Amino acid sequence: SSFALPWGAEHECAAMALAEEERVQIENDLEADVVDADAVAGEGTKKKRKKKKKAANGAGAEDGDDALLDALISGAQDKPADDDVEADGAEGAEAKKKKKKKKGGGGGAGLPAQDNSELRRVGNWPELPGKQTSPATVPIAKLYPNRDFPKGEEQEYVGSNSYRKGNAEKAAAEKIMESDYQDIRRAAECHRQVRRFAQSYIRPGMTMIDICQRLEAKTLELIEKDGLNCGWGFPTGCSLNHVAAHYTPNYGDKIVLTHDDVCKLDFGVQVNGRIIDSAFTIAFNPKYDNLIAATQDGTNTGIKEAGIDARLSEIGAAIQESIESYEVEIDGKTYPVKPIRNLNGHSIGAYQIHAGKSVPIVKNNDNTKMEEGEMYAIETFASTGKGHVIEDLECSHYMKIFDAEKVPLRLKSAKDLLRSIDQHFSTLAFCRRWLDDAGCTRHIMALKNLVDNELVQPYPPLCDVRGSFTSQMEHTILLRPTCKEIVSRGDDY
Repeated sequence: SSFALPWGAEHECAAMALAEEERVQIENDLEADVVDADAVAGEGTKKKRKKKKKAANGAGAEDGDDALLDALISGAQDKPADDDVEADGAEGAEAKKKKKKKKGGGGGAGLPAQDNSELRRVGNWPELPGKQTSPATVPIAKLYPNRDFPKGEEQEYVGSNSYRKGNAEKAAAEKIMESDYQDIRRAAECHRQVRRFAQSYIRPGMTMIDICQRLEAKTLELIEKDGLNCGWGFPTGCSLNHVAAHYTPNYGDKIVLTHDDVCKLDFGVQVNGRIIDSAFTIAFNPKYDNLIAATQDGTNTGIKEAGIDARLSEIGAAIQESIESYEVEIDGKTYPVKPIRNLNGHSIGAYQIHAGKSVPIVKNNDNTKMEEGEMYAIETFASTGKGHVIEDLECSHYMKIFDAEKVPLRLKSAKDLLRSIDQHFSTLAFCRRWLDDAGCTRHIMALKNLVDNELVQPYPPLCDVRGSFTSQMEHTILLRPTCKEIVSRGDDY
């Protein structure tokens, strides 16, 4: 489907003029900075000016992956409570040392069992023995130095494909793909440990930005961010209530999670372009239990029906039947639970979150079949509203078009932004916060220009009617030659 930004074509000339003004202003600012630095002396002055600029934009403007990772991780640490504020002088320095020592040293004996009972319909985590600290700080690759990352849940094929288990030829085909499988499993284990961490701290009263930044920093820490080789798969979705998908806060967003919200937490991790796409619903009020159960049942039904030679239309029909079997009572009113018919699961390719095939969640006439070796995100959405979403609200999600043709860009700001997108994200999805963090703090007009030139696609929030509630559950599955592996499966969902 095609998306459009809320700028009209009739304003194109004005927009270009604004972008040119912005370019001239940026160049003037840079010149002024150089003059100030030379004339006034100032390493001190220069540092102060940089600090002010960072604070004004709400994000670090460091260049390069190491600086970006450091800024995110340090920015996402817990802030001390008032009664924990350190004393000045020697006493304060000593306290600081102890605090640092505690953070780096403790743990290493595995993750303790985690009680998730505050979250509705999210399973508890059992104890995880090993060398991980609590909370998790040891990168996944260091926990499994022999690259024997944990497998996901394996399900046998049925019917005409049941012969695949134990078949020597199919087993040999899997050995050829072993390196790719280990990349996928490393990303999946990172996803599990990051969401385990997120489930321990996400509570009512937190801002959505804080929720996302802590999760994103932990992802980069555990996956050991390495340019485009490994890192985020796509922006952290934390869509609330009637918003089903594609919402993440931009800087300046003040929205706070409340006890009566329904939040869909959808985030991705990638290793060598192999993306794990998995999501679950966070709620604290038991009145939403049936709404959440509908998508849990729907997704597990879709996983069960999926497999080599499975028809997409038949998977959609089974999911629809499952979701529509639920109803939910909210504040004394009973609602039929509906699948959101214009949202789908999808195939996943290398560095390509939507690789061409769509897995419907309602019955349709698509007789396309799943094939051996493919990877899919099986995701379902349920709603108490119309069961149909439209684009609305401020856009935060963007992605460079995978097969976009080269376009000669006239604006320097657009060229610079495209260069930064290629460096940091390539064809992986990104959000405006991440552009700010990468140093592209004045990007709105340049981003609009890239959208207008069909190089970047915007993905605005997808919303059902106001006052309705939506839920989501999603897992990534791999159709191996011998079996189906639900690579993102965990004890939580």
